[in-house]
Amino acid sequence: MIRSLRHKGLERFWTRGDTSHLRPDWIPKLERMLDALDVAVSPQDMAILGAGFHVLRGDRKGRYALSVSRNWRLTFGWQGQDAIEVDLEDYHG
Repeated sequence: MIRSLRHKGLERFWTRGDTSHLRPDWIPKLERMLDALDVAVSPQDMAILGAGFHVLRGDRKGRYALSVSRNWRLTFGWQGQDAIEVDLEDYHG
């Protein structure tokens, strides 16, 4: 289950269906990712999406990422069976 979101645009989309703060061409992919994340019981469940799932290292150790577009990633932490601090970010730039 998604327990918390960092990115305000993702939060508005997830809780209210408001897409105004997200790129329109990313909406279908983000919706699939968030739906899958909400039912996942472990981070590895996200590897089946074919969205470049990877474990982050260094100062981002303990977080995971999925590719959205070019440098943009959906990143998240994990606690128990819940996704936490879900974010949409360009951490390469």
